[in-house]
Amino acid sequence: MTGFLLWLRSLAFNVGWYIGTAVIAVAGMPMLLLPRRAVVAWAQLWIRFCLWWLRLTIGLDHRLCGLENLPAGPVIVASKHQSSWETLAYTLLFPHAATVMKRELVYIPIVGWAMARAGNIAVERGDGARALRGLVRHAKAVIAEGRSILIFPEGTRVAVGAERPYQVGAAALYRQLGVPVVPVALNSGLFWGRRRFVKRPGRITVEVLPAIPPGLDRETFMSTLRERIEGATGRLVIEAAKSERTRNKAVDIDLADA
Repeated sequence: MTGFLLWLRSLAFNVGWYIGTAVIAVAGMPMLLLPRRAVVAWAQLWIRFCLWWLRLTIGLDHRLCGLENLPAGPVIVASKHQSSWETLAYTLLFPHAATVMKRELVYIPIVGWAMARAGNIAVERGDGARALRGLVRHAKAVIAEGRSILIFPEGTRVAVGAERPYQVGAAALYRQLGVPVVPVALNSGLFWGRRRFVKRPGRITVEVLPAIPPGLDRETFMSTLRERIEGATGRLVIEAAKSERTRNKAVDIDLADA
């Protein structure tokens, strides 16, 4: 597929995404007055539209594997973060989890208000110990409700192949909440890159990895978490890249035989 065609498809996706988001947001504003479950259902409707439009315009789908590694009951889901894709899709893939997000997102009209009403956890960046205490306090309330926590340990999107330190938030939650941490790896950045307009067709893989039980010391926990996420993410990236090369070769052969 030529670069120009990819650009056109990406333009079509963005235009439809913004228009669809505006329509669903405005039409659903009264949902903000309803209980959390209704707000989550409204958000899931929007996300289903976004993912459907992504498949239609770009040809980008996803698969979730390793669900057998997700324990029953509340957990901390700690995921790799490469793309805006997972900020959308995880509301469907982990529907009852409260996402730890930056506070400025709450101020986005309608969409940000819905994020807050859905029971997510907004954290002020750069607020140090105060932000950490607020994170733990809100997370304890979520766990008490029987819900899970979703956190991106790196704190922001990180491009494929780049490295960023894991933040202290995941370790603080692990120490204070006393529930398993479930690492999650993915390769979304290959298809929907960080700060990239052009999106590529294919299949994003999200893999749920074996849970880390409570009780480890901080250093052991952080090294275990990083090793599992980064190791599995590297494997998924390599597998996807090999699959893409194989697919492109098959296309070339078909064109040669035509």
